[in-house]
Order: sequence, then C-alpha cells, then structure tokens
Amino acid sequence: MQGLVKGFQQLLKYPTALVGLALIAVLFIVSIFTVIYIPREEAIRLWRGGEAIWGQNPKTVPPAWVNFFRSKKLPETILLGLADPGVETEVNQRSEGENRIVVYSFNYTADEAPQDIVFNFTSKYNTRNPFVSLFWITPDGREIRLMEQGIGYTTTYRAVQDDKLRRRLGGVSPELALFDNPETEALDILKGEYQIVIDSITFEPESVVSKADVILHGKVYGLFGTDNLRRDLTIGILWGTPIALAFGLVASFGTSIAAIVFAAIGVWYGGWVDELIQRITEISINLPTLSILIMIGTFYSKSIWTILGATVLLSIFSGAIKSYRAIFLQVKESPYIEAAKSYGASSGRIIFSYLIPRITPLLIPDLVLGVPAFVFLEATLASLNLGDPVLPTWGKIIYEAWGTGGAVYNGYYYWILEPAVLLIITGLGFAMVGFAMDRIFNPRLRDI
Repeated sequence: MQGLVKGFQQLLKYPTALVGLALIAVLFIVSIFTVIYIPREEAIRLWRGGEAIWGQNPKTVPPAWVNFFRSKKLPETILLGLADPGVETEVNQRSEGENRIVVYSFNYTADEAPQDIVFNFTSKYNTRNPFVSLFWITPDGREIRLMEQGIGYTTTYRAVQDDKLRRRLGGVSPELALFDNPETEALDILKGEYQIVIDSITFEPESVVSKADVILHGKVYGLFGTDNLRRDLTIGILWGTPIALAFGLVASFGTSIAAIVFAAIGVWYGGWVDELIQRITEISINLPTLSILIMIGTFYSKSIWTILGATVLLSIFSGAIKSYRAIFLQVKESPYIEAAKSYGASSGRIIFSYLIPRITPLLIPDLVLGVPAFVFLEATLASLNLGDPVLPTWGKIIYEAWGTGGAVYNGYYYWILEPAVLLIITGLGFAMVGFAMDRIFNPRLRDI
C-alpha cells in the first residue's frame, strides 16, 4: 500500500499525467452531473422524442459559439408567444365571436436570414373554425400579407412551404425575401425592428384562438448544435460521457482482474490447470473479437450489457495472461511464498494474499491504459449501428451523422467532429496517465 501511495505521489511530478488527470476529472464531473440532472429515463425520452419535443429547434445547425469566429453572424432561434411580455393585443367583441389582433415585435440583428418561419395555432370551436390573417411589417414600414385561411384545432403554417407567398415575393424564398433590403440589388439583410400581426376572427361565442406561437428557426443552436431530427446534440454528447466511461472502466477492470487471477491460479496449481488456461489463451488470442461482437449484436442482442459481458469474456484470455504468468513464475519461488507454505497457508490465501498483491503495481497501468481501447470499441460498434438501441452514445451520434444525416456530404462536420474529438480527448487523458504510471511502477522503465 505504501508503494502505491508513493507511486501516486510521483505521478504528480509528470506534467503530462497532470493534464491527463485534469481531462479525466472533467469527464467524471460531467458524467456525475449528467446522471443527476438528466436521469436515464428522461434522456431516453428526449432522445427518442419527435416534433412535439424538438419542434422549436432548427434542423442540422452548428453550435451557437461558432458566431465568435464569424464576421457575419448567423441568426439564433427567436420564439414569440401570447404570454411574452410586451405583446400588443386588441380584442373587439362581435355578436358571434371576437376579432383579436396580436402584434409581435422583435429586433433582428443577424447577418443572414433565418432557416424557417413557423406559425403554430391552437383553437377551440364547435362547428365553425376561426379565420386567421398574417401580416409581416418590415423596419422600413412595408406590410406584406403572408396568408389568410381558416385554422383547425391545431394548425402549423410554414412560410418556406407556401408556394403562393413565394410567387407574390417574386419567386424568392420567403425566409429570404421577408428580410431583404429593397434598397440593394443583392439579397441583403435589413436589420431592425420587425412586427408580425396576427388578425384572428372567431364565429362562435365560445370559440377562441388559444395559441399563436411564432418560431423563427435560426442557423445556430445551443452548445453542440442539432441533428436532422432537430434534436439537441447536447443530450447525446452529455449522456455519451458516462456511458463511455462506464463501459471502458468496467471492461478494463473486469478484464484485468480476471486475467491476473487466472494467471495466478495457473502458476500456483500448475499441471493440467496451467496447460488448460494457456491453451484457452492461445485460442482466444487468435479469435477476431470485433467480428464476434458484430455477430452478437446482429443476431442476438444490441443491449449494452450483452455487449459489455461478451467483451469482457473475449478479452480475459489475452496476451496479458502470459505476461502475468511469467512474473508469477518468479514470485512463486520467493522465500516468503515458501514461508507461507510452511506455515500451512491455504492455496487461496497464497494466491490472493501473497501472489496477486505482489504485482498489483504492474496491474494499475494496464488497467488505466485499457480504458480507452474499450471506449473506442464501444464507439466502433455503435457507429456500425450495433450499439444499445435506446441509449444515446457518441458512437450512435457518429452513425446517424454518417448514415441518415448525410453530415459529410452536406457539410455538417460539427455533427461528426464533436463526438470524435471527445473520444480522442478521453483516450488521450487515460493514455497520458497510463504511460506515466507505467513509467513509475514498471521497474524496466523507471530509469529511462
């Protein structure tokens, strides 16, 4: 134990190890806060949600911080609703219903037009549905009629899909034409205060337009952007952190402990026990682990617990057993082992109290260095669509970006780079700590 404490004290003298420990600490802090503030069930619900959850988000846009590196600023999403402060409302009662005029005002300062302009209406009526007229007023005083139509109980109007509006705007896409500066020939953005007028008429005493929300989808969003399903990638990125760490740590810890135990048992008992363990190891070394895991995920189960169990079982009998065996053969001949035998210590006591603790310092670097390998293995399987079917992970984000999202072909590089960079950071953090530990605890490297 004193040797381990002294080794960890020496670890703090390595700058690379300190950087690695800092990276690992950040990953663990993020994992803890993620699990606490976004429970597993909530994360699954959000990640598998549709338009009802993510409808207010723009589609496939980069994170908001990219504006810090751009001279022309991309617009962020603007949400307008009846409950917002400063909304002007005028109500005129009629014998059959009412005429309600709502005026939304917003200041537009971006250098590009929004991705889309969406109106969501909810109304209540018996037989005669309300009638709504929409008007767009620019900072220079121009009034543009968007649409006039009856609305149902729930109605969504998207300006970019309105072909009639497009023709009235001279064939220019509405989200561009509505923000165009008429004083320039090019499609330049007219900045300033815009107004949206919603004129609704109801034809029954109890009829009402209870919701009239306006969404101007931006071209940047949040900390990590969005995907083609409008999902906030923050959910997948954050929850991918504890999954990656848990998978890597459990797989590395289970594999390393089991390997050292089997090696010690084989050396102590010798004979057919050692021969059996060595033959199994030689067979296992030549097995294509990734191919077997792909077969398990394809034909049996994609559950992360199944994949984790199969990974540990396939990785126990690896080359590490032969390395540990060579060390145990030397330790077995030590005087204190002979003394323990003479005192009548049982085989189990000798294995777990004398043999294994002797080489525990050599186990720790291998355990740390094994984590990134298993993290990348899980991400590789998930990027092949063989990851857990419900949990969001870094590998699954890469799979969806590369496959259905077409991130590479459409230039959505952030979608792939974000999880890929986090995988690299995770591997780099554990590698820097592991190499420093190996240099401290491995006698052959101590003086190099």
